[in-house]
Amino acid sequence: MNEPAKDRLYNLLPATYRICDIQQGEPLRALLRVIEEEMQAIERDIDGLYDDWFIETCSEWVVPYIGDLLGVKNVRPISSSAWSLRSYVANTLAYRRRKGTAAVLEQMSRDVTGWPAHVVEFFEQVATTQHLNHLRPDNLQAPDLHKTGGLELLGGPFEDITHTVDVSPIARWRGKYNIPNVGIFLWRLQSYPLEGVAACKVEGVENGYTFDPTGRDAALFNRPQTETEMDHLSEETDVPGLLRRRPLHEEIKPEIESRRQGDVPTVSYFNPDPVFSINLVSRGTCNALPPEGILICDLSDWRVPSNKAEFKVAVDPEMGRMVLSDGVLSTTEKVLVDYSYGFCGDVGAGPYDRFASVREYLNHDVDWQVGVTHDQKLVDKEKVLFGTIGHALKEWDKTVKEWGKDAAGKVCLITIMDSRTYSEDLTINIPEGAQLSIIAAGWPAGENVNSPRQRGRFIARTHRPHLLGDITVCGTSDVGSPDPGELVIDGLLIEGKVTVQDGNLGALRVAHSTLLSSCFSGEGGIEVLSDGPRDNDSLELIIERTICEKVELARSVSRLVVTNSILDSDGTVLVADGTPVRVENSTILGRTRTRTLEASNSIFTNEVEVEQEQEGCVRFCYLPLGLYTPRRFRCQPDLALKGRTGPEKESVLSQMRPAFTSLRYGDPGYAQLSIACAEEIRTGAEDDSEMGAFNSLQQPLREANLRAALEEYLPFGLEAGIFYMT
Repeated sequence: MNEPAKDRLYNLLPATYRICDIQQGEPLRALLRVIEEEMQAIERDIDGLYDDWFIETCSEWVVPYIGDLLGVKNVRPISSSAWSLRSYVANTLAYRRRKGTAAVLEQMSRDVTGWPAHVVEFFEQVATTQHLNHLRPDNLQAPDLHKTGGLELLGGPFEDITHTVDVSPIARWRGKYNIPNVGIFLWRLQSYPLEGVAACKVEGVENGYTFDPTGRDAALFNRPQTETEMDHLSEETDVPGLLRRRPLHEEIKPEIESRRQGDVPTVSYFNPDPVFSINLVSRGTCNALPPEGILICDLSDWRVPSNKAEFKVAVDPEMGRMVLSDGVLSTTEKVLVDYSYGFCGDVGAGPYDRFASVREYLNHDVDWQVGVTHDQKLVDKEKVLFGTIGHALKEWDKTVKEWGKDAAGKVCLITIMDSRTYSEDLTINIPEGAQLSIIAAGWPAGENVNSPRQRGRFIARTHRPHLLGDITVCGTSDVGSPDPGELVIDGLLIEGKVTVQDGNLGALRVAHSTLLSSCFSGEGGIEVLSDGPRDNDSLELIIERTICEKVELARSVSRLVVTNSILDSDGTVLVADGTPVRVENSTILGRTRTRTLEASNSIFTNEVEVEQEQEGCVRFCYLPLGLYTPRRFRCQPDLALKGRTGPEKESVLSQMRPAFTSLRYGDPGYAQLSIACAEEIRTGAEDDSEMGAFNSLQQPLREANLRAALEEYLPFGLEAGIFYMT
């Protein structure tokens, strides 16, 4: 039907009534549209009731109730959107049919925690005296030193080397190799795939590049392959682990021989989807480099082994480095790479789904939208798609001038449509009442991307554009304006500083972004200046799921909100002497100065100075002992030291400190709480999860659910140990 759904009731009326209604200004149509909205709400509720009968289509709140019908017990529902128990409940009957097998334990571990898993029955790796009627040729008491690839896997989940009996308890992460022991290996880090990234030329290194566009060493991660059968135990290619040099090198060699013989090779890492690829751009043409032109080697000192065969590109996946041969470099204009990197969760700029976040502030129709892309074939003369962000901003300034005072209330969008590097400094002027959003997003193809039908459509995932330069922002509305403008930055990797100059800006929202200093020069972070009559006294700064260096605010800034973010600096990371600050679920790596402070579920690793201690509250946080802060509630180390004195107090205090896997940006485990971290910090948040930026992952709850589920599915007499690989 071509009629709008909201006029279904109206169209059922006889024509004579509709004619009379039109003559009187259609009051009856307006009334029936209101009734129609309520009828549609009832229809949706009825449809939802039918969907809730099935685990595949039910609402999330229904999952525990269906689990109760199946007798699923002792598993706590996870409130976070990071993972759901839907698959665990859906597969419960299949688990019980195959109860006690390694394949079920592995699949169950994956469904309960949301982490890729691998189960090892350690009795198979115990060196024993064998019966001649039941020989196990692979069960050797001494490893074969010729198999160097297997030696790299020693102690891990995929090793095939036998060990003598270890009687230490496996539940405490001490012993492994014993007859009743079962090991469950989990990969907590996620693999984030990027496409079309411009490799960074390393200064001072001949022909040297890094996969990471910022020039930092970043190990490459495997792109896990999908397992379709429950009875299949995972392999190294099925988990999001670090890529190793040797297996990649070993697989490229047989592929070369197969191509020479005309056979189609079956390769785990490079066929059908390669774990990484290198594309050489020459004269505007992009050519993918075949695997046989790649040499896998150790480039820790940037030197390619001289005894190796001729190559086009040498790659070190463990360092994220590559070296081009002289012949390739002479004909190559750019190097584009596809690869995956590892990180703990959806914090900072990354190719993950940010649609819900973007829709949160794009709460109504978009009035103006343009795109930015490096693909010159897409750049048009109609000024809809631009080759640089600066050109898009010039079109924005031109459009704002044409609007004049009508710019108030306009919602405008600039989408950056790839993961390339944009080397430019940006100046952004925000008029009164307007909202400009610069986001990393694809744009669905259409006949006319600038038509009203296409505006506001985007795909907020898969891209991580890299901006090499500074951003200067100025709110141009008059002093005392009740509705100053707003700027949103979402999904960008920025090597530079965002500076808000003297003016009247209403809000600056930085979400799902990374702001850091350049490896070679410059500073990073956010700074708000105030040296004139327009001092941004109504500015509200919101930092959400962002990794940022120093944040320095003028005293006039009205409010700062930091949620699910990481602030990292060697010195003072947050300067907000005149600003009320609210910090939630964040990790602050550096000194902090604020006027007032409200904090919850966060970690402050260094000094915290609060001007007005009588205001605010600090809840479920870690702060160094001896600081003068607003009243504390269940904070560490205060809670752990309560009632302890003397040597006992000193012993507890020495252990009650945050321990991180890494504090170097670029490492996969950056800002992740280490397994060695005190239990009071790893489970000290309000919901019994960890404090800090990755609180939303609820990792302790996932582990607790796994241990509870093992009570039902682990065979009698066996003991399980949980080992985190990342």
